[in-house]
Formats: sequence, structure tokens, C-alpha cells
Amino acid sequence: MESKQPEKKERPPGGRSALWALLGVVIGFSFPILACFGFFFVMVVALSSVGGAGSSSALNVPIYVSGPVTGPAVAIIDVNGPIVGGSISGFEASQIAAADSLISLIRAANADPEVEAILLKVDSPGGSVVASDLIYEELRLTEKPVVVLFGELGASGAYYISMPADHLIANSNSLIGSIGVISSFPNIEGLMEEWGVKVNVIVSGESKDFGSLYREMTEEEIAYWQTVIDGTYDNFVAIVAEGRGMTETEVRALADGRVYTGEQALTLGLVDALGYERDAIAKAAELGGIFGEPHVVRFTSGGGFLSLLGGAANPQSQVMYDMLERMLGPKLEFRWWP
Repeated sequence: MESKQPEKKERPPGGRSALWALLGVVIGFSFPILACFGFFFVMVVALSSVGGAGSSSALNVPIYVSGPVTGPAVAIIDVNGPIVGGSISGFEASQIAAADSLISLIRAANADPEVEAILLKVDSPGGSVVASDLIYEELRLTEKPVVVLFGELGASGAYYISMPADHLIANSNSLIGSIGVISSFPNIEGLMEEWGVKVNVIVSGESKDFGSLYREMTEEEIAYWQTVIDGTYDNFVAIVAEGRGMTETEVRALADGRVYTGEQALTLGLVDALGYERDAIAKAAELGGIFGEPHVVRFTSGGGFLSLLGGAANPQSQVMYDMLERMLGPKLEFRWWP
């Protein structure tokens, strides 16, 4: 018997050509993408080497703003957003007033031999009591004249940190004041009951779970915490009285948490003048003994290009952390946030 040979299947005409064509298309599309990634990588490395990629040498470098290129200078430091503890750089630096970062900037401006005066541009609802006090203390120890210019908001902790300044200027429509203390204790007990969720909390003492999310505060606990609030408030009043040359009785009459427009604040003695940035720069130059147009520089916290990317991409950024902490964590705040 003759053995049958297996039949060879013929490849469809042009099959190999089609495969190579497809491969060529893929490679053709890949090259521009890879080139973009390569260019991006080179730019990151180059800019990071210039900016220091977060090194301390890249921080607090004065950036030219206006006036003569050199000479006696007015240093601008921005205080934007909620006041929090710790440090921050990159994209978030324009949204959060972090105490350690601001203190570093103040020290750098104070140590710069060209800087004769500091202009603090404040636009903030306030925030952490401790962070506000740290910034206040650093400004109090600053040897150079300090002028504060309030933007849209100079409330609570933002007003507190401004008290060591030699001159306060506000826009006529700024919101100033909110002198007081606030503390929030979220309670999700009812929500958990609705969901059928129970939490067993074991404590070493009856006050160990004070302010817990999972239960109502007792009347005794509320009364105790009120004494903490009152003590912190008394200190705020004393700071304002000293900074503004007022009696504590005069301050208490204004310090019920209200905000005032710039015009009202001027009438009440909470600010010294109304004006704009040019007026604040001129006043700072005057207090610093600068004749003629001053050299104006801005001190900012920047950690290089990689830090900017990290700040933008990090899902556990200071912004998100502060929001979560504000919602869940009991703490004292000099804050106005309607």
C-alpha cells in the first residue's frame, strides 16, 4: 500500500507581507511615544539638576520680581491656604501654608544680607493652633521690619501670625479677623447603627476614647473641652492685644468669631491701612530704610522639578492628608471656614 503524505497547507498569498506591515505600523507608532518619554526623561533630569531635585540648596532661593536687579531688597513671602504643620514643596506649596516651610523662608529672608524688609502676603482662613504659633514666634524673632498685606482672607490663624508685623495693610474688601478657636468632633454613631456596624473600644481609662467617632460626647466631656478652648482663646486675645496696642477688653468686644471687611477692620484698629501690593512694597521699603525703588524678590519653597511631579502625583499628598485629618481628627484650630 502506498503511504499517503500529509498535505502541505499553502500559506495565503501575502500573509508574511501583512505580518511585516503590521509590525512596521506598531514600530512606527512606538517610536514617537518612546521619543516623547525619552525627551521627558531628559528634561526631568536636566531641570532637577538645576533645581536641586529637592535638595536644601534649591530651597528658599530668592526669585527676582521687580525693581533694580540688585541692591537693597524687599522679600515677599506668600502665605496661602490652610495653615498646617510640617513642610511642603512643589505644586502644593501654593495651596497650603506649612509652618516648617514658611519658617525656613522667613529665616532665609532674615539672613539674606540684601534683604532689608519682609512683605508677608497673606490669604488664608487660618488653621492649626500650634502651626500658627510657630510661625508667629518666628516672625516675632525676625530682626527686619515686617509688613503684612492681606488678600481676600486674613482670618483667625492667618491674623494671629500677623501680629508681630510692624504694619498691616488690607484691601478694602478683604475679610479680616475671625479671632477665636474652633474644634470639631465628628460623630457617626447614628450612621453605624443604620448600617448595623458595631465597634468594640477597650480603654485604660474613661477619658481615653474622648472625642470618639463612635459615640456622643458626655456633658462632662463637652464642659472639659470648653475649658481647653477658652484657655486657647484667652491666649489669642492676649496676642492680638499686644500686637495691636489694644486692651484685652477692646479685643474681646471684636473677637466673637466675626470677620470684618478691610474698611471695617481699619476703623476698628485691626489693620493700619488700606492698599495694594505696590503700597505694601513701598511701606516695607520705607521701614527698611530703602531709598528709591527697591529690589523686590520672592522667597518660595521649591524642591526642583521632580518634587513638583511628586507633589502632583502623590495620592497621599499633604493636601489630602490635611483634609482627612480635618474631618476625622479632633484638634484645636484658629480657623474660619464657613
